[in-house]
Amino acid sequence: MKGQLRIVMAQLDFMVGDIRRNSEKIVAASMRARDELAADCIVFPELALTGYPPEDLLLRPAFISQVNAALEALLPRVEGIHAVIGYPRAQGDALYNAAAVIHDGAIRATYDKHLLPNYSVFDEKRYFTPGSGACVVDMAGVPVGITLCEDIWQPGPARLACAAGARLLVNLNASPFHMDKGREREAAVRQRSSECGAPIVYVNMVGGQDELVFDGGSFVMDDGGRTVRRAPLMKAGLIPADFKFHADTHGVEALAGEVAPFPSREAGIYDALVLGVRDYIGKNGFAGVVIGLSGGIDSALTLAIAVDAIGADKVEAVLMPSRYTADMSVEDARLECERLGVEHHVIPIEPVFKSFLAILEDEFAGMPVDATEENIQARCRGIILMAISNKKGRMVLTTGNKSEMAVGYATLYGDMAGGFAPIKDVPKTLVYRLSAYRNGITPVIPQRVLERPPSAELAPDQKDEDSLPPYEILDPILEMYIEQDRGPEEIVAAGFDGDTVRRVVRMVNRNEYKRRQAPPGVRISQRAFGRDRRYPITCGFDESGD
Repeated sequence: MKGQLRIVMAQLDFMVGDIRRNSEKIVAASMRARDELAADCIVFPELALTGYPPEDLLLRPAFISQVNAALEALLPRVEGIHAVIGYPRAQGDALYNAAAVIHDGAIRATYDKHLLPNYSVFDEKRYFTPGSGACVVDMAGVPVGITLCEDIWQPGPARLACAAGARLLVNLNASPFHMDKGREREAAVRQRSSECGAPIVYVNMVGGQDELVFDGGSFVMDDGGRTVRRAPLMKAGLIPADFKFHADTHGVEALAGEVAPFPSREAGIYDALVLGVRDYIGKNGFAGVVIGLSGGIDSALTLAIAVDAIGADKVEAVLMPSRYTADMSVEDARLECERLGVEHHVIPIEPVFKSFLAILEDEFAGMPVDATEENIQARCRGIILMAISNKKGRMVLTTGNKSEMAVGYATLYGDMAGGFAPIKDVPKTLVYRLSAYRNGITPVIPQRVLERPPSAELAPDQKDEDSLPPYEILDPILEMYIEQDRGPEEIVAAGFDGDTVRRVVRMVNRNEYKRRQAPPGVRISQRAFGRDRRYPITCGFDESGD
């Protein structure tokens, strides 16, 4: 009996559906863990072989056939080390979210996930059958129990593993990021380790997948509920963790290692946005991005995120002033491009705007100027950006924030036109805090942009507050209504004006059709538009009181 055990946490980025490259990554990491890190075991994230979430790929027989073939091909290539690999396991008509323990050319044990989450962004009950029973494997003399993701959030599976003899638990995860999620995970695992009296190894995926960002933060919790090892967030790596088995007590001691600190809230969110943008662009094979830069705070933050994600050489900014654009907007936009080293061009929209007005003159005869003319300006800009995107192969990043998306303060086929929306889940007030955070690293956003009142600049002297409540009022109302599912009466009881609340609720509800047509964007909250919040477009339900 060896009495010592080294487990490597494979905090890696796996691309959904790319089974061949995922397999190669698993083999390479296993051999490095064995040869360079002297590990007895390497643990990969949940569904590492397929990437997470594979969604309806799981319904395709050809996909499952590729999974089976890839797993079979892995076996002879992973030798001299235990490898715990997440994959979808087919048995008859059932499909399980499983983990295989591979050692010396064979699958030594298999565990099927018990608890299948079916809330928030998860819909695992659509695909998988729940497992049962415990899986305990001897590794270097240490009885190790295997569990999967959701299984660690409830007491049953962990207790079952410990009752079957496990003295150390290993938990495979594909747990997506939202604000403060890392602390929530550790609080849940602390309960399990205290209940079972056993250390727990929590291995999490890292990387962006469409709207989701997996933030890593893999950790080891000792049997007293103390975090003794934590990997950095948002960074891929192989992180060794050491354990000592005490034969006299049959207990396992988790040895202390480096505990990476949790970042500040703003730093964590900003890093998640950067990672989400980087992986969306890279995994989808775009040559770079193009951004419409207005001189306002939203596009300024979006530009900084893009540069930090993929580099200034892959980012192009286009300034498209109209008759209503202030000189300071152009000056500030130019200055940010210069500070970030971004190629930029000025393409005034006045000629094309005039052309549209002339074309529509007879159609609009006798009608007053209204939001129609404002929207035409936004759509002129959208056409220009999409033309550049088509010609140069650079994806358009839209610059709208969550506050605007919530109330429909955005133009379909105008400022909403694009392929990805980095700050789609970022409320306006948070946009300012993130901008200030980014300026604390290097001052790339002009101070005037942070201080001047926000404006779409689509009409003379226009300000956002002409159409919306002040953001410091609007954002808390939106958070309560959208993220907390609180009704108008509850929000009013929390201290907000009744007419304002009812107005905001009406705006949110009548603009679902716009949100359905918006590009995907990075999820940072517990209730983002998209996978999280699924409301009908055609709907007679009204709780605004009208």
